[in-house]
Amino acid sequence: MKIKYFIFSLIIFLVSCESEKGFDLKDGDILFQDLDCGVYCESIETVTRGYKGANLSHCGIVFLENDQAYVLEAISKGVSKTPLDSFLVRSKDQNGNPKVLVGRLNNENKALIPVALKRAFDYLGKEYDAVYDLKNSKMYCSELVYFSFTNEGEFLFELNPMTFKALDSDSTFADWQVYFEDLQVPIPEGELGLNPGGISLSDKIEIIHQYGLPDGMQ
Repeated sequence: MKIKYFIFSLIIFLVSCESEKGFDLKDGDILFQDLDCGVYCESIETVTRGYKGANLSHCGIVFLENDQAYVLEAISKGVSKTPLDSFLVRSKDQNGNPKVLVGRLNNENKALIPVALKRAFDYLGKEYDAVYDLKNSKMYCSELVYFSFTNEGEFLFELNPMTFKALDSDSTFADWQVYFEDLQVPIPEGELGLNPGGISLSDKIEIIHQYGLPDGMQ
């Protein structure tokens, strides 16, 4: 068991070192991830394409602590503090690189980062928001980013009406239909919200690095 654990740890370390060669993350960077979690992620990615057409289904906020990088993210177990290595190994492109893009606030908004990180830490432990409701006390991944970054009471990133339909279609994805039926709640079609792909297109950030090549990138 110890040998297996050592080999696994070594693989994670090598992947991380190779991915970060020549590039340093900074506090407040936003990581956009092309997760491979089946039809659920595919449905999110199909609804809104991200930067350069990338399929993005997850995002989180970087912070540095004792020379180590972590990601504050809202996942199924709730808002969590995740080591960067653990975040990066969740998905890989055909060359074995993490399918992750790095967004960095532009110069006009960089001053917001310290307070944004404090807010994000305040949300640690909150339950995951499975129904994408900005008015409840839970958090989904893009919601964590949204509520963390504000400027004098104004939210940095824009909300848009959510859709659970395929692009250029009037039909709800069958997977979303089943998803919300299982939760016994109405589909929040048209309700305000946001997703990783939409945030990656914001003029408030710049995509300054890619670890690998997310599906769909043009």
